[in-house]
Amino acid sequence: MNGITTTEEMHSLKDFLIFIRSELKPKGKILTPFNLISAPIILLGGVLILYRFIMGMGAVVHNASEYPWGIWIGFIVMVGVAFAGGAYVTAFIVYVLRGEKYHSIVRMAVLNGFLAYVFYAGAILLDLGRWWNIVNPLIGNRFGVNSVLFLVAWHFLLYMIAQLVEISPAFAEWLGLKRARKFLASLTLGAVIIGITLSTLHQSGLGALFLMAKWKIHPLWYTEFIPLLFFISSIFAGLAVVIFIGTVSFRVFDKDRIDEEYRKSWDDILIDLGKACAITMFVYFLLQVLILVHGKNWALLNTPMGYWYLTELMGLLLLPAFLFGWGVKSGNPAPIRIAAVLTMIGVIINRIDYSIIAFKWYLPFSERYIPSWMEVVITLAIVFTMVWVFRWIVNRVPILRKPPQWAIEQEQEEEEEIEGRAMALAPQLGLTMADGGKTIDLHKK
Repeated sequence: MNGITTTEEMHSLKDFLIFIRSELKPKGKILTPFNLISAPIILLGGVLILYRFIMGMGAVVHNASEYPWGIWIGFIVMVGVAFAGGAYVTAFIVYVLRGEKYHSIVRMAVLNGFLAYVFYAGAILLDLGRWWNIVNPLIGNRFGVNSVLFLVAWHFLLYMIAQLVEISPAFAEWLGLKRARKFLASLTLGAVIIGITLSTLHQSGLGALFLMAKWKIHPLWYTEFIPLLFFISSIFAGLAVVIFIGTVSFRVFDKDRIDEEYRKSWDDILIDLGKACAITMFVYFLLQVLILVHGKNWALLNTPMGYWYLTELMGLLLLPAFLFGWGVKSGNPAPIRIAAVLTMIGVIINRIDYSIIAFKWYLPFSERYIPSWMEVVITLAIVFTMVWVFRWIVNRVPILRKPPQWAIEQEQEEEEEIEGRAMALAPQLGLTMADGGKTIDLHKK
């Protein structure tokens, strides 16, 4: 059990209640620098959120009528959803491409993605004046089927459900629910396929929201390829977050929470993730250059916004891409970790550019949007709360450690059952599994 109790050892409701009570107790040190900094911010943020819902949004946010969205959408949602991209990318690698080498990180990535959608996409509620109407896209009398936001709203909901199904076997293992775990595991592949499909659509859908604001977004940022740029950036942004979270997790959590085998394989996995980031970032950079050439906006580069654009493009895209490549070629994880942080900063700035900085850039400073201190505190409180929940789960649920032995045996039985069905079905389809299934020979008609 790696030193962690599970309900596999329980035989009564009393045992279960004792287990739950023990799991609610703090695990690890309480007085840490992170806890001392984040706890007051979370408490103050909770009070401000309550104040926002009682007094209205205008009592908390900086009123700037020229801007439809503030940092709750421009940062928490736009950036958070991009950072959650590591979930669908790693799930695709492990479950669709059968990259078993990366199985040790898939639960971590999916858990981060699920929590990101719950907390960050849930922040949409804060930015709605009439927040109680958030159910309208689901049960409203009139559905705005022509709206991109309608697609995004439905996809957010469905993708959260898909991610919950993907991660649910881990919670079943934690609670010792053998039958439930077997049933939930049988749904995983279907949930992954649905989740990948939904992700490719709403990641680009977030970019499509800006297509109708052509005259409000700076020409260096506006292009009809914004949806494609958002989708590609979600790939390397999500993987960069996986690198960052993995690096921090393998340093913070002790051996009872992380298997030694997983810990030893991390550097090798990190280098592979760095290679994927480098490739997608170079593709993104080339696409940006083509867009710049096609748009013939060279003259705009010699302006304050042009300097900002070049800083973002060269310093926070091309530089980390080269660092990723250098780390991969030399087999050194250090440049990859640095590149991951730079990539995250670059994606944050890029998404804020579209919704705030490059949005109505021509307005005088007095009319531009600057978030209030209450907006900043609420934003930090949401981020810190997600970190606390992530840590609480990893300290208890088999996320970065191997499942209990009964779950491993259950997986082996399921694989043998699938192989047996395939072997039985092959003759009916006119197929023969020669040389142990390494090749499939078609019968001649």
